[in-house]
Amino acid sequence: MPGPMAHSLGGAPRVGAIFGAGGPGRPQRASRSDRAQLESVPLDLRRVLRLFTPHKLALTLVTIAIVITSVIGMAQPFLIRAIVDRAIPHQDVTLLLWCVGGMLGVTIVSQLLGVLQTWLATTVGQRVMHQLRTQLFDTVQRQSLGFFTRTRAGEVQSRLTNDVAGMQSVVTDTATSIASNVTTLIATIVAMAALSWRLTLLSAVILPPAIWLTRRVALVRREITTRQQERLAELQSQINDGLSVSGVLLSKTLGLGPQQSARFAADSRGLVDLELESQLAGRWRMAAMQIIFAAIPAAIYLVAGLPATSGGMTIGTLIAFSTLQAGIFRPLMGVLNTGAQLITAGALFSRVFEFLDLDDALPVSANPVHLDPATARGELRVEHVSYTYPGAERPAVDDLTVTVPPGGSLALVGATGSGKSTAASLLSRLMDPVEGRILLDGVDLRELDPQQLTRLVGVVTQETYLVHDTIRANLLLADPDATDADLWEALAAAQIADHIASLPGGLDTRVGERGYRFSGGEKQRIAVARTILRDPAVLILDEATSALDNETERALQAALDGLSRGRTTVTIAHRLSTIEDADEVLVLDHGRTIERGTHQSLMAAGGAYAALARRAQARQAAA
Repeated sequence: MPGPMAHSLGGAPRVGAIFGAGGPGRPQRASRSDRAQLESVPLDLRRVLRLFTPHKLALTLVTIAIVITSVIGMAQPFLIRAIVDRAIPHQDVTLLLWCVGGMLGVTIVSQLLGVLQTWLATTVGQRVMHQLRTQLFDTVQRQSLGFFTRTRAGEVQSRLTNDVAGMQSVVTDTATSIASNVTTLIATIVAMAALSWRLTLLSAVILPPAIWLTRRVALVRREITTRQQERLAELQSQINDGLSVSGVLLSKTLGLGPQQSARFAADSRGLVDLELESQLAGRWRMAAMQIIFAAIPAAIYLVAGLPATSGGMTIGTLIAFSTLQAGIFRPLMGVLNTGAQLITAGALFSRVFEFLDLDDALPVSANPVHLDPATARGELRVEHVSYTYPGAERPAVDDLTVTVPPGGSLALVGATGSGKSTAASLLSRLMDPVEGRILLDGVDLRELDPQQLTRLVGVVTQETYLVHDTIRANLLLADPDATDADLWEALAAAQIADHIASLPGGLDTRVGERGYRFSGGEKQRIAVARTILRDPAVLILDEATSALDNETERALQAALDGLSRGRTTVTIAHRLSTIEDADEVLVLDHGRTIERGTHQSLMAAGGAYAALARRAQARQAAA
């Protein structure tokens, strides 16, 4: 026959929701990292509660369903007592039918209410998770490039996946589980007292040491499980690092295969010993629980059977009380775990809110200015722009001022660390200047609509990124409405149409992870084709050919020349041969402009630019 706990949320109780990941009798403990997180970023509970404000009605219905389920669940033992003490001994068929029907009715109503609870709680939880997940993704997307260079990618992914996933179980299960456990515990104690106050006192005396013993055994296994998780995480890291495309290349080129295999085998052997310890600890835990579950009913039967302590108790009362007592252990343990659950939940909310509260490094104007990409002229004006990276002592770009007329070309050159790539990031608004402003057709980039800005300014970098999909899908990222004819035209302009056409899959050829299916020059030309489809008024070429051999560079440079024709172009290059025809060249040193002019005038001046050119010629001759 179903006990009281069979009527908690969603029918049979979710063991993980009541006891945490460890299962029955294995209480949760707040980890040190959870407590440290709450100390570093205190959580405002009012902010958490505001997330549920739009769902007041659903939460009220869930609470009512929990209370009703817990209360009517207590009717079962009393119906059993009536059957055993009255209906069966007195052959009262009417009473027997009413009691049996009542037991069936209680089960049916409880299960229907459980379905309602699950539906409402899951709906509320999923909507809150959707709200947090999308807000977090949008907030991170709005951050500047600097945020991603100083924040580990794994940390960002963990907040978006692991933390939100952990919060999902907290929101949908833990809150309702706590409410159900508290309600069930109170109702069970009241019902036990109503049946027999003597046996209730006996249970109150026996339960504390029983709970203490169970918790002690559970803590031992939790420690072992923590070590298991750490070892599993290490194995996962080895798999991610060693079996990715980059990891395999590193392993094969450095001959790390035997070393990595030995390390993996050592960690795997360690898991064998930990699993043995865990299973033995688990067996001790189960043995302790079985002893407890056997000891308490035995004591109850002893007290009920002795004339001095029975108090005239009937068989029906004893059975009813035993049914209640057997079901009190789980909700009691669930209540004891509440503190750890709340700390864990608070730490998850704290981590998510910590990212949600990031300042918008690239804020969107309240009234963005709209420039029509079809009519944009492409004039760039950089007025006294400076930028300093967080924590840096000196600016990466210092008081940069230059104007590029519509259709004109500008080249930025200088040694490594001179500020060229930082300037390119500022021109494409991957970052905002600390001082000064950058104007496109007279409009500050910060006032432009961000989506329009990406159509107005195109970027081709040295490190081309292709998504793990087909060539067609990669090109359509620039223009989802482009036809196949448009794609082939862009590929032809990028000097790679013939190569793509020779592939068995053509446009449907998969590029592989990060485009490893293609060479560096081929990836670059696919990226150029993607930019051609975007048809920007301003083009930023950031070291687009620096990592290529001479032959590949010539093919790519021909594509870039075609792409640059008629557009405002800013080129950042180490190879000075690629910028000899630029309208103006700026030579940067530690962020400041130290020379400016045309290629010819700067070579004639014999200054820093000429020195760079001589070194470049020497390297080329040596090669």
